[in-house]
Amino acid sequence: MRKRGLLSYARAAGCAGKACQADLFAMLDGLPVFHHPDLLVSGATADDAGIFRLDKNRALVLTVDVLPPVADEPYVFGQIAAANSLSDVYAMGGKPLAALAILGVPVEEIEFTTVRTVLAGAWDKVKEAGAVVAGGHTVRDLELKFGLAVTGIVHPEKVVTNAGARPGDRLLLTKPLGTGVITTAQKHHQAPPQLVAKVNKLMAQLNRAAAEAMTAVGVNAATDITGFGLLGHCWEMAQASGVDIVIKADAVPFLPGVQRLAEEGWFPGGTLKNYEFIRRRAEFARGINKTLRLLLCDAQTSGGLLIAVSEKKFARLEQELIRAGVSEFKEVGVVTVGTGRVRVVAR
Repeated sequence: MRKRGLLSYARAAGCAGKACQADLFAMLDGLPVFHHPDLLVSGATADDAGIFRLDKNRALVLTVDVLPPVADEPYVFGQIAAANSLSDVYAMGGKPLAALAILGVPVEEIEFTTVRTVLAGAWDKVKEAGAVVAGGHTVRDLELKFGLAVTGIVHPEKVVTNAGARPGDRLLLTKPLGTGVITTAQKHHQAPPQLVAKVNKLMAQLNRAAAEAMTAVGVNAATDITGFGLLGHCWEMAQASGVDIVIKADAVPFLPGVQRLAEEGWFPGGTLKNYEFIRRRAEFARGINKTLRLLLCDAQTSGGLLIAVSEKKFARLEQELIRAGVSEFKEVGVVTVGTGRVRVVAR
């Protein structure tokens, strides 16, 4: 009997992680906002994690993320899910300390050895981050899901949020886009094996080095690019910072082979939802076709960091990223005076 890959257990209709974040805005509308003198960052700005101050030198970074399978191999999926969860701590300039595992299991359909292999991949990635797994919670589910609730630490005066972008900042993206398209094509056996291997390696890569580089330099704002897509997270940053963000479409890096798969229509449901949300809130220059617009909204898993840095610190940030081994970063846009809009230009 042919061994089942994990992607066969992913039955959700495209809503993984933050892939349906546009819907969440409507669901959360009207809920009370928590106020506390030590709650430094809450969900009010749609940031990557919450920040709660303990004292003048320490604040907790609190985040959680859960995914259905985005890779066929159990160990690889565990690594990716862990890296995806840890990324929110890095995006805030923090250091992960401890994690709780969250596991949904279709117990009648999946072998427990497979589940243990998922956990082994996650455990190894948490160790790589210098953190520990302190426990977790398991539930019976209709499909396999896994993720982590992560607690990190950061100095209260060194928190990096999505609300600090300033006019004149230059924008760097530390990983190429296209993971949503590739994993969707893979589910239908349409992605070349070498491309699948590359995207799995990219998604399993921690944002630790990029975060350490940006905190060493001191940047104005950052966010990690996940299920809401590049333009969705740009919109959140523009809204939170009270600025406009201009993305230069020709400068945005994409994984090799993504353009062909996109032209064949292998977009996940989350990407389509992202575009429906963004197309009414972003301005696209003439000549930017529908395929490219969708790629800029592609729902990512464990994507890179989008960093807003001042002109005078830009060269040093580039040097620190190179020194840290971050090799695929690109400058993708600028921050301008504005009122929370996203504009997409050719170059």
